[in-house]
Amino acid sequence: MNRLYERYKKEICPALMQELKMANVMMVPRLEKIVVNAGVGEATQNIKVLDKVMEELGAITGQKPSMRRAKKSIASFRLRAGQPVAATVTLRGERMYDFMDRFVTIVIPRMKDFRGMSKKSFDGRGNYTIALKDQLVFPEINFSKVEKPKGMHITFVTSARNNADSMALLTRLGVPFR
Repeated sequence: MNRLYERYKKEICPALMQELKMANVMMVPRLEKIVVNAGVGEATQNIKVLDKVMEELGAITGQKPSMRRAKKSIASFRLRAGQPVAATVTLRGERMYDFMDRFVTIVIPRMKDFRGMSKKSFDGRGNYTIALKDQLVFPEINFSKVEKPKGMHITFVTSARNNADSMALLTRLGVPFR
């Protein structure tokens, strides 16, 4: 059993019930999935760049990423429909809580010039997205093997119905907001 999940069950869930004034345990917001997405525009010229990004995403998340292909052709970007352009990993269950625990305890403290997560990154339905500029904040990435820093988006999908409930959940899980 994951230590963050145990903490959620024993401490966070009862505290959120009181804070949000919910009568039923099933009403309490919970983390449903974490989606890690890395778009690679350079993959149109060099497909090996996408292979490297997929390898790094696999090391970061502990799960094999899936390749995403372009839906439309865009001539100005030299992009054809069906061409590989991104890598995505969807984490659920135990791996999701492992990733969240490592993200809060290891990755966030390693970020340069960190002043807290922005409160503006909620989507209105209780989901929160963080954009990272480079993958080097993850300890699984070897500095010497990285040729060029690649960014990624990490989306925390919650069962919360609004931003306030989601923010209360993520704060209790350890995400530091400004």
